[in-house]
Amino acid sequence: MTTSSNTSVPPSTPELSQLGKPSTYKAEYDPSLLFPISREGKRQEIGITGTLPFFGLDIWNAYEVSWLNLRGKPQVAIASVSVPADSPNIVESKSFKLYLNSFNQTRLAGTEALVNLLQTDLSAGFGSGVQVTLTTQENFGKLAMQEMDGLLLDRLDIEVDSYTPDPALLKADQQEAPVEEVLVSHLLKSNCLVTGQPDWGSVQIRYVGPQIDQEGLLRYLIGFRNHNEFHEQCVERIFNDIMQHCKPQKLSVYARYTRRGGLDINPWRSNFTTAQRPSNHRNARQ
Repeated sequence: MTTSSNTSVPPSTPELSQLGKPSTYKAEYDPSLLFPISREGKRQEIGITGTLPFFGLDIWNAYEVSWLNLRGKPQVAIASVSVPADSPNIVESKSFKLYLNSFNQTRLAGTEALVNLLQTDLSAGFGSGVQVTLTTQENFGKLAMQEMDGLLLDRLDIEVDSYTPDPALLKADQQEAPVEEVLVSHLLKSNCLVTGQPDWGSVQIRYVGPQIDQEGLLRYLIGFRNHNEFHEQCVERIFNDIMQHCKPQKLSVYARYTRRGGLDINPWRSNFTTAQRPSNHRNARQ
């Protein structure tokens, strides 16, 4: 079997990826299928240059992971991949799916061999070390669902007439004493940057600072409905806009998107070091 290299994969642009194009599914291991895209361009677009204003993770869950043991018997598992937010690249999700499918007819000595390959290849693609964990089928029953905690913004009876993100909707009273709040909405929808296919998500905003106007925040989040960007880019845009227009002292933004192609992507960005790593429990829509 071909072995992988530790060499980083050079990033490219979304238009050159397999998104929206007919694809031949390779059933034998091929790490060259991974398609990195630099984070830098989109960050520059929203005014993020130099030192990042946040730290965080992109948590990927892969539900369609299969390979053959050395006797040719198929194996299945669920993989979780944690990617640091300061990695130079994202990996385009269709290429991630094609890469995972390339294990389908590949014989491996066991789960450790699979984890080692995934960590090596994905670290090269993202340009930074990633963590990979596998849940094998005997442990599927231990996986629990859990909704995000926080005050539900969707309870607000508002009128909406704009479906592009408008940061001017974000307001906070700088004269009031700081508050600590956790706000949640399940009305986040954005669209794939290349194909325009819908991406459905829930978002949790945890902050300390002047109280954010909830109606304006909900209108702003709904404004992503016709917006074309990858999941990670949407979350960083939300974080950056809230920081600029509401000026909280502490802020974290966590989105959990529904799966497509057997993958869900869950970006988390935070600017306070005491923030705990978010739970990877999937919610009802995932």
